Parts: sequence; structure tokens; C-alpha cells
Amino acid sequence: MKVLIDTNVALTYLSGREDPFSEAVNRIMLLTAKGKIEAAIAFHSLSIIWYQARKLPEDVRRDWIKQLCELLTVSSADNKALMAAVENTDFKDFEDAMQDCCAVSFRADFIITANIKDYKGYSETVALTPDDFLRLIDSCKEKA
Repeated sequence: MKVLIDTNVALTYLSGREDPFSEAVNRIMLLTAKGKIEAAIAFHSLSIIWYQARKLPEDVRRDWIKQLCELLTVSSADNKALMAAVENTDFKDFEDAMQDCCAVSFRADFIITANIKDYKGYSETVALTPDDFLRLIDSCKEKA
């Protein structure tokens, strides 16, 4: 199974911040590290994370980006896909449209995000919360 990790999920993982999905996010990243799922992060998410962590020392920020690049595939989109995102007025947030472009480029089955409402009805790739994704994984194991 292939997933795209949204920026907010990556930030929860890296920062250890209090979040309702913290436990699920850590489990998803562990499944990724063990090769049980294939996960990617959008190229532009890395610069967003760098900016969000601007109050931290530079070596911490570099370590965060390195951790993500070692654990996840970095996905991007071509010019045609990005132009389609620009023209897609259904998304309220252009950054979410770009996430979807990268998910399509990666051929992700799901986008893992804390903000599924931002993708509902607009995204080509189904968005799930970390908890919902783990429930799906667990139900697939039970059926096998």
C-alpha cells in the first residue's frame, strides 16, 4: 500500500507535539520504516517544515529534513499537473491541491492527513486520518 504523508502529519512525527493523532502517526512511520507500507512526502512539504521550524536551531531543522528523506520517498509533480492544481478552484488551499498532485504522481492509495475536510470531494486521492488509515490496515489484516 502506498500513502502520501501530509505536512501536518510529518510535523507531528518530527516534533513530538501533542496531537490527537500522535500515537497513530508514530505507528504509521514505524510501519514505513519496517517496509510494511510505502510512504512519500510532497517535495514542497520539506520547505514548509523548514519554515515552520524556523525558531529551532538550524542543525535540528536539517536533521528533521534528513530523517524524512531517509524514511520517505520525496514526490513531486510535473508542470502539467501543477497547472491543473492552479486551475482547480475546488480546493480552498492551493497547498492541498499540490499535495494531491504529488499523491497522484506517487500513485498513492491514500493521503494521510489530520485535515480530511480539506480534501473531501476535491482530491483525486482519498484522504484519511492517521487513525482511519490504521483501522483500514488492521481490518485488511483480519480479513487475510
